[in-house]
Amino acid sequence: MKPSDQAAPPGSAPRGLLYRTGRACARRPWLVITVWLLALLAVVGADRAWGGQYEDDFTLPGTAVQTGADLLDAHGGPAGRGVPAQIVLSADGKGLAGHRDAVESAGQRLAALPEVVGVADPLATPAAVTQDGRTGYYTVRFDSNPAQFDKAYLEQVDAAVAPLRADGITVEYGGPLGKLAAPAGADRASEIIGIATAVIVLLLGFGSVAAAAFPLISAVIGLLAGLAALGLLAAEFSFAAVSPTLAVMMGLGVGLDYSLFLVTRHRKLLHTLPDPADAAGRTVATSGRAVLVAALTVTAALAGLFASGVGFIGMLGVAAGTTVLTGAIAALTLTPALLGLAGRRIDRLHVRTPVDEPDGDGDVWQRWAAVVGRRPWTFLLLGATVLAVLAVPAASMRLGHVDAGASPATATERRAYDLVSDAFGPGANGPVTVVVTLDKSGAAPEQRTELAGRLHQALTDTPGVASATPPTPTADGALLISTVVPDSAPQDRATADLLHRLAGETLPDALDPYHATGYLTGQSAAQQTFRDVLADRLPLVVGLVVGAAFVLLLTVFRSPLIALKAALLNLLSIGASFGVVVAVFQWGWGSSLLGVDESVPIESYVPMMMFAIVFGLSMDYEVFLLARIREHWLAGRGNEAAVAAGLASTARVISCAALIMTSVFLAFLLSANPVVKMLALGLGVSVVVDATVVRLLLVPATMNLLGRANWWIPGWLDRILPHLDPEGGGPEEPVHGDRTPQEVRA
Repeated sequence: MKPSDQAAPPGSAPRGLLYRTGRACARRPWLVITVWLLALLAVVGADRAWGGQYEDDFTLPGTAVQTGADLLDAHGGPAGRGVPAQIVLSADGKGLAGHRDAVESAGQRLAALPEVVGVADPLATPAAVTQDGRTGYYTVRFDSNPAQFDKAYLEQVDAAVAPLRADGITVEYGGPLGKLAAPAGADRASEIIGIATAVIVLLLGFGSVAAAAFPLISAVIGLLAGLAALGLLAAEFSFAAVSPTLAVMMGLGVGLDYSLFLVTRHRKLLHTLPDPADAAGRTVATSGRAVLVAALTVTAALAGLFASGVGFIGMLGVAAGTTVLTGAIAALTLTPALLGLAGRRIDRLHVRTPVDEPDGDGDVWQRWAAVVGRRPWTFLLLGATVLAVLAVPAASMRLGHVDAGASPATATERRAYDLVSDAFGPGANGPVTVVVTLDKSGAAPEQRTELAGRLHQALTDTPGVASATPPTPTADGALLISTVVPDSAPQDRATADLLHRLAGETLPDALDPYHATGYLTGQSAAQQTFRDVLADRLPLVVGLVVGAAFVLLLTVFRSPLIALKAALLNLLSIGASFGVVVAVFQWGWGSSLLGVDESVPIESYVPMMMFAIVFGLSMDYEVFLLARIREHWLAGRGNEAAVAAGLASTARVISCAALIMTSVFLAFLLSANPVVKMLALGLGVSVVVDATVVRLLLVPATMNLLGRANWWIPGWLDRILPHLDPEGGGPEEPVHGDRTPQEVRA
């Protein structure tokens, strides 16, 4: 038997690129740290100078709603000019007409503000004032989305409406102006909570101050670099307003985890290796390879979001993937530099006796694995039942758009929403613009008048319509425009049904005899189209993400059954996460505790985002656990012994990592944005499920049931797959029959 054919024992690694990288970083720590700090200063400075803005500005090319919006823009329709926002007024006693001077003065002041392209005075717009005259609203149109303006802009708006407040009129800001007025700081508090929890968990879990500090330093520096890089990308590409929040959630969570895995492995290797630089090199070659595989899996899953065909969603994946990659790069370079700087004194400062990976066969986790191994079917059924029960609510998931009615009662956009809903009806917060092209309807004025009358009658007679304005032509006569107000709130199922009814029945029936074409536009119509597009593309995204992860795991672990098992278990985990999100937000089970006072639909892009992120994150712990199991198996242990040893060696670090990542995600429940709350809860639940039910029950149970078949691979497949050993042990032969790797090689 040749030396090159011998199995690598645990902790050994060939001197490949990863080994050389880790060793070099540990031998020249100050150089690596200096390069990182200079690079961070450079990218942050560039972001401050040239970085872009984040805003929810997306298009849906090829859809009816986008065609209607383009027609409005091209032909000068009123809804095509600028970004609208409402300023809602409420007066007692004599009504708004009794404050005419203040209303007109405020309107003039608003029109004079920078970025404002038009103001519709409520007293000059009958439809914008209630019959009793006590409630009305300005429609202010901005040159760009005001939600992205500097907070100082609100001071100018407040000054413009000061005459109204001085006259005792209640003034609230709705739409994007209300979002600008939303208080900042919740996301910062979430970050602080996540970091503080990480410090506590690491100190209590490992005892060593350095073991707690190094992952934090690496994760924070990687996160800051990733956010700055994202800001530079935002100067060239459109990113949603939630992008930086999502990037922080992902970057901070995985950055801490990746670095923690390396620090823990390094401290273990120091027991047997005299040279800290050599230990750092072997750490990067072994656990670092697992980190690299995990990061690539998460990134590949996020890249699958581009299969949605919606750039808005794909760029959210880019935002999250950017900080994941910078976190991984920091872990693979900055962490070994810090380890090299500490040398063998890494545990000198401690709050209790430092610990790392356990030794011996008497460890509680090995005993647990033995218990599962004796009754694998029992624990498999138990774990599957738990996940199935949690997933039950997911079957009733209803997608939609969460409107301002779900915002905190203290928010001005919520108060504006409630004033409009109470005074004009719930549908007034989500009007729909109907656009009709007249180019094929005939030039005779009487025909157009007849068409307008027929259309108006059809709209008002449609079930679910509260009111519809008479269709009016644009200045060039190319279009007819009508505004339809539903009798239900924008996020209600009835509104979605109405939009489908208008597009599929009302407009074709009314317009086909005149050879005219109608389109629905406006925010409600766009959100509904957005939801329909994503629902249609979700199966494609799921297939691509699962397929890519399967191929990657197959290549890394060289086992079709392990790759298939990992994909199936992750799908169960995702189903459980979906179920919890539906139960809390859509069913309302405890949503008030999270600051959401009413049941809401699941935001249309949350399931797709959650699927990509959760699938990628689930693979993280799967990769780390399976890599250690496989390492012990390659060292000659039997299947059950390798499973027990792998579970024991990763138990403490995965438990601490999962607790940290869960705290990071759940801390974002403090956000005022219901969509961020959904993502935070779903991701937090997924981590808990993966670290408990999947890791402690399903993985050991299935691997014990499969036995040596875990490591079986057809010969033809083994020959065509590249050799990418996650633990640096080098290529190995496929398993045949009941023989171990050593028996095959011998």
